[in-house]
Amino acid sequence: MPSSNENRLSVRSLLLGICCVIIICCIVSYAELVITYIQIGFLQLPPAVIGVFFFLVLGHRLLAKLNDRFALSPRELMCIYCMMLVASMISSRGIMEKLIPALIAVNYFTNETNSWDTLFFPHIKPWLIPFSPEQKGQAPIAVSFYEGTQTGDAIPWRAWLEPLCAWGVLVFLVFTAFLCLAAILRKQWIENEKLSFPLVSLPLEFVHEGRDFLRNRLMWLGVALPTFIFTLNGLHEIWPQIPNVSLRYLLNQYFTEQPFNAIAYTPIFISFAAIGFFYLLPTQLLFSLWFFFLLTRLQDVVAAMFGLRMSSMPLYPTRLYIGYQVAGAYVVLVISFIYMGFPHFRRVFRHAFTANKTDNTEELLSYRTAVWGLIGSLILAIGWCYAAGLNLGFAAFEILVYICIVAVVMARSTAEGGLLMTETSFRPLDLYQLVASKAALGAQSLTVLSFLDAIFTRDQRGLILTGFLDGLKIRDRVGMSYRSLVAVFVLGCTLAFITAAAIHLWLPYTHGANYMYSYTYRGNPLWAFQDNVAAIEGLGADHRTTGGFFFGVGILTTTGLVILRMLYWWWPLHPLGYALSASWTLIVFWFPVLIAWGIKTPLLRYSGIRQYQRFRPFFLGMVFGEFSMAVVWSLVSWAANVPAPFFPWP
Repeated sequence: MPSSNENRLSVRSLLLGICCVIIICCIVSYAELVITYIQIGFLQLPPAVIGVFFFLVLGHRLLAKLNDRFALSPRELMCIYCMMLVASMISSRGIMEKLIPALIAVNYFTNETNSWDTLFFPHIKPWLIPFSPEQKGQAPIAVSFYEGTQTGDAIPWRAWLEPLCAWGVLVFLVFTAFLCLAAILRKQWIENEKLSFPLVSLPLEFVHEGRDFLRNRLMWLGVALPTFIFTLNGLHEIWPQIPNVSLRYLLNQYFTEQPFNAIAYTPIFISFAAIGFFYLLPTQLLFSLWFFFLLTRLQDVVAAMFGLRMSSMPLYPTRLYIGYQVAGAYVVLVISFIYMGFPHFRRVFRHAFTANKTDNTEELLSYRTAVWGLIGSLILAIGWCYAAGLNLGFAAFEILVYICIVAVVMARSTAEGGLLMTETSFRPLDLYQLVASKAALGAQSLTVLSFLDAIFTRDQRGLILTGFLDGLKIRDRVGMSYRSLVAVFVLGCTLAFITAAAIHLWLPYTHGANYMYSYTYRGNPLWAFQDNVAAIEGLGADHRTTGGFFFGVGILTTTGLVILRMLYWWWPLHPLGYALSASWTLIVFWFPVLIAWGIKTPLLRYSGIRQYQRFRPFFLGMVFGEFSMAVVWSLVSWAANVPAPFFPWP
């Protein structure tokens, strides 16, 4: 065991980490918002981080050969990696790409037709937004944000300071809750259940087995495949006469006859990185993921055959009857997690609520600190929402469902399922509509809820909780002290929030948000407001009957799957696959899952674990190759002002 001094972080690693956080924020923000073709930061293993980390490791080795004083230990390298990981998520969908546009879009897109200035503005507290809610129509600060500032005009930094500080308090409380939750879950998920955490495999290869890994021929063969494809596709964007390899197809165009034309949006994205990561997963889980996804499409066909109404889940690309099944599955999964870890959780809360002097100080946080920190941050977050104008009871429901149900299942999907993207198929509001109409909440609550949906609850990509848990798994492998890891997370998150906020204000006012990534500025920040207009006007659909029935179906189905998994080790269907079946994650990755399953299943059956281990570097090489090309083409596009190729993780 290394000594406590050896476990401590060095000043140079923190300084390098600070520099890398700033670099990551710049690369991710420019690539995603200005280039738009390369979404390089919102995955739970961000391509930007892998690319920059590889060049950091390579440069470190070259300098170490010149002088041993330049050598960085695995702990120092992984400290920098963890800081970059949280920085990438925060500067992308984790918070900043959703926060700033949500605070200004409602003003810019108000007009005489939608009358948003009448419906929403009177219910917005002045400290929540950078414009005056008393002013009708578009404010100059919103016009210059979307259309760009005129020559000589200054960016209105001061107007943004108060709302960013106000929302920064809520962000801090949510992140604190996630950090405390990670500390509570760590021992159960990492030590007791021994979840594999596939997303940490590649960075740990660079650090622990880097020399052998980087000299492995199969690894470089894996790198060569996506490198060739994306180089070819990138050159095609510049010179169209060069051939292009398509990495996306739409299956719906082949199903034009009834009832098959009722199938929801079903694309094929060919991602070498996704195939590489899914190769690391158990075959039973792989089978469950693609099987349950295709089962959702079969349900569409059956519904069309019987003439059932094909209503969509509000704000999600799935059917209502599937979205509520998924919601029921989430609830049962969280209950099953508590049941499986009950001895651990009982010990955690015993430490927290008694005067026991043997509290575990070897954790990220002591159990007493973690439990009370979680409770305190939840209460304060609920209080913040109430102060913003949300109904107190619904504020508690919103925060508890978001943090204690949705975020936990999403974190499990990466810790056990190795999914590169976290996305769900329902909001807390959708569960509320099982018992009451959302119109009953009133205009004030629905207005605040529109902000919360856009910023926190609708799009879960870049979920910071998974970054905290991955950091804890990395710590167990490299021996960094837990308390040092807290400093890494706090410093990385704080610096990333400030840096990303400055960049995400400078870019729109400089380029004009209308000419930047449409999802960020003209999609996500508007959808919740559009969805709530009918309820504010006293209208809206009633989901209690249909939603309640399929919510019950989801509960019963998942309960059966959980029990069968507990009783029979050979049972092939994993409940996590059912819970994720309707998500955008599987819409994007179902085909790579199928390919990985098709490769790994016969390989294990006929060649055994040894051959599986032998080919592992090839598949990790595909991950590294695709992610590295994403970074390379981001830099090429920025430097040469040329279009970048499409990368298959939209």
